[in-house]
Amino acid sequence: MCRSKSCWSSISTGFHCKHYPEHKIVVGDSAYKTPWICKRVFESGRILTSAYTHPKAKDRNQPWYTYVYDEFYDDVICPEHRSLHYATTNRNSYREYKSQPYLCKDCPTKAMCTQSPKCEKTVTRYIWQDFVEMTENIRHTPQYRDIYKPRQQKIERVFADAKEKHGMRYTQHRDWVQVTNWVKLKFAAMNLKKLATWKWKTKNPPPQGPRKRISTPNFSFVFLPFHHFLWPFAI
Repeated sequence: MCRSKSCWSSISTGFHCKHYPEHKIVVGDSAYKTPWICKRVFESGRILTSAYTHPKAKDRNQPWYTYVYDEFYDDVICPEHRSLHYATTNRNSYREYKSQPYLCKDCPTKAMCTQSPKCEKTVTRYIWQDFVEMTENIRHTPQYRDIYKPRQQKIERVFADAKEKHGMRYTQHRDWVQVTNWVKLKFAAMNLKKLATWKWKTKNPPPQGPRKRISTPNFSFVFLPFHHFLWPFAI
């Protein structure tokens, strides 16, 4: 699944901002909760709500949430209430915060914090991490938490049918343009199948019991993720 900057930039510039201006809330799984995607969504005037992300930390180490970022002093506070000062920004756009070796040398939790022979702890923070934290704060609100719940019924079900019934678990193409056209054709066939099934059930109701009203299917949620490897569900 492609979630690179170049792919998302082309999609968000054309598809997301121009063709669907009525969509104010974007719902995506945890894989889309990256600094670049969060930045693009919030700067377009929309709100991104996502799922919980499992912490990516080593076993028996200090949890990541015990290192608190201080916006006023631009420092990181460690679990022992020591300040890690800003040192530099590396070539991958991560800001590095480093501790003082003379303070970490006699720290009682040094084994859970760092294995560096210099007794120096380094914490990295991406330059656009504020947008990720905005997404994380929105996730805890009841309004957007309820909006995320239908995703497993609408989008995940469509993806499951595409993978299991239409051979989209693997692709036979290598070029991005060819894969995009192949995915468009797959979802168009799924839409035609849903339309034919709906018309058949409308004209030929089951003989037993009273006739039930069949609502018109919503095909927008099928067309929205036509870039299967690029785009989450949008509301």
